Amino acid sequence: MVSRSSLIVLLALALTGCGTSHAVASHPSPPHRRLPAGHSAMPVRAGQRTRPPQPAGDIALTALRRALRAALSKAGPNAGVAVYDLTAHRTLFDARGGIAHPPASVEKLYTTAAVLRTLGPGTTLQTQVLGTGHLGRHGVWHGNLYFKGGGDPTLGDGAFNQSYELGFGPTGSQMAAQIASHGIRRVTGRLFGDESLFDRKRGGLMTNYAPDIPDFGGELSALTYDHGSTIGTPNQPAAFAARQLAAAMRTAHIAVRASKRTAVTPVDAQPLATVSSPPMQVLLRLMDVPSDDFFAELLTMQLGVRFGDGVGSIAAGAQVILDTIAADYGIHPRILDGSGLSRNDRSSPDQVATLLRELWRTPTGDIVYASLPVVGRSGTVQSIALKTAAVGRCSAKTGTLTDVTNLAGYCHSRGEHALAFAVFIDGPPNYIALALEGQVVAAIARY
Repeated sequence: MVSRSSLIVLLALALTGCGTSHAVASHPSPPHRRLPAGHSAMPVRAGQRTRPPQPAGDIALTALRRALRAALSKAGPNAGVAVYDLTAHRTLFDARGGIAHPPASVEKLYTTAAVLRTLGPGTTLQTQVLGTGHLGRHGVWHGNLYFKGGGDPTLGDGAFNQSYELGFGPTGSQMAAQIASHGIRRVTGRLFGDESLFDRKRGGLMTNYAPDIPDFGGELSALTYDHGSTIGTPNQPAAFAARQLAAAMRTAHIAVRASKRTAVTPVDAQPLATVSSPPMQVLLRLMDVPSDDFFAELLTMQLGVRFGDGVGSIAAGAQVILDTIAADYGIHPRILDGSGLSRNDRSSPDQVATLLRELWRTPTGDIVYASLPVVGRSGTVQSIALKTAAVGRCSAKTGTLTDVTNLAGYCHSRGEHALAFAVFIDGPPNYIALALEGQVVAAIARY
């Protein structure tokens, strides 16, 4: 990961015929005789001891470990796997699980948990239009308008939101309608974008905070429109947003001109329109299913403003994520951003598996689980482990950088066990590592 609950069925292993002692004939039994439990139809030489049958659970565990070791042997020395049985409360497999790697977008699991623990699942983000001046005759607003951003990553055009945000997110048209409801038909001043809630760094750590369109799909700002678009206004997402709102207002028969400059909203400005983002649990699903780095960093900056040093920066928000994860789950990864794009982030499979274990069957954990894409069916895992037992049984977060290929989440195995897992593979090309991760998650689902 809009919400989904998991029901776990406990499997009781009835081990019969183990540890018993019977007299064994020195020749095959007649076909019409039923053999007692634990006996073999094969002849037994004098003095030979029979081996009791291996319990079904041990057979499954042996097969799981064999499959995981085979995949790891092909992944190279910089790969680690941790698998924990949430039903039986025990570690099933751990190979180099304590070694830290760049988590890539698996880091969004930390971001998701921290956002839920601090902001809560129902929190929304507000965007406003405020005005200085007064409404005169004939619907003329004598003064300026300020388009004040609240860090909502879903604000945009209705058609854009329908195509790229699953239909979620407030629109400029909704704001224009509210402004029109005040009787405003013309604005004498200008419409300014206000992005003062966050800093003005447009990208993340990979580009030293310069714009990073390939990874983010837009430019970061407290006021963005259509996923941080800046068409015609490079390095000015807030100015682009103001221009788009002005166009929506003109469609609503309000004459207004957008300024190319941004400005801070005066304290005496009066609200004229307010729209809200979807609740946080929806925003997190919109982030995690496609692994949206733009959403991740805007939410990280939101944490910095509210719970950090009061500055809407990636660094401040990353510290809040780290502090929250350490305090609530006893985990101490190295977190420098919210998206995992930085190669200097560090986490281990054991740390991620611990987070997943601690979250399991908690209110926060239920929302985290619901935010994950389903293997073989949705999001970034829809092409992983196809035609295997993992399809529809596992939900997981991918993490991909060049030659870094990670996967972590939950599986409901064929043996009716709930399992948490994390696999980190560094070194092999992504396409090779992705196939190996498919083998790993398929083996986990077969357990």
